[in-house]
Amino acid sequence: MIRKPAVAGGFYPGDPQELENEIKLLFDVAGEKKDFDHIYGIIAPHAGYIYSGRTAAAAYKQLVGKSYETVVVVSPSHYEFFAGSSIYIGDGYETPLGTIPVNKELAEKIIAASENVFFGENGHAVDSFKREHALEVHLPFLQIALKNFKLIPIVIGNQNDFFVNDLAKGLAEIIDKQTLIVASTDLSHFYSKEEAKRLDDIFELRIKAFDYENLQADLDAEKTFACGGGGVAALLKTAAQKGIKNIEVIARSDSGDINGDFSKVVGYLSAVIYE
Repeated sequence: MIRKPAVAGGFYPGDPQELENEIKLLFDVAGEKKDFDHIYGIIAPHAGYIYSGRTAAAAYKQLVGKSYETVVVVSPSHYEFFAGSSIYIGDGYETPLGTIPVNKELAEKIIAASENVFFGENGHAVDSFKREHALEVHLPFLQIALKNFKLIPIVIGNQNDFFVNDLAKGLAEIIDKQTLIVASTDLSHFYSKEEAKRLDDIFELRIKAFDYENLQADLDAEKTFACGGGGVAALLKTAAQKGIKNIEVIARSDSGDINGDFSKVVGYLSAVIYE
């Protein structure tokens, strides 16, 4: 049972060679590769590559030359609301670059340590009405940067503090130097560039301070407009429980930088959590 690509040919190229070339080009223009000893987590955007690809690539470029047994990708659900967090029940996730196997053994440890994380298809749909992109678009970057790894694909249905804390509890059981966690999120949506900057500055300050409690409070009170804020909060809380509190924002941009429309922009940010 393999989850087929839902947005290949739309959010990113559907042809394998074209996709590989585009990601390598994005790596080339994404800025410097820094000397992080060990990276435990990444925050990266999930829009179409034409808009957020360069910002995402700035973080994924930091993984080149590193090795992980498993990558956990945590994304929001844009089209299907459900309680808890859904780990894809199938055997793998496919992109034009190949199929990534699901690490079910490690996924079971997350489920065993939590109360509302489960194997399912919720949030992993590929049909035209509910096809989720926020997890899938990260996979080609990982395939180029890391080559061989297993995947734990997680989609959060309800991002309130109860379910986010529950997910963090499960993730804390498996995070180690062989496991990378990716939190998928865009920032504010469809505000003017000036207002978007004000709103996204708050989000950036929260993550730089490892202030996952106020980040979650903003999310619950609908004062943050990062669509994947719950996954980011879960990543920060998981890392903090392991004594990891180093974070560097690698890149930030918005859609207006690409299309020139500053009246309604979507914000993007990428960051690295490291030792």
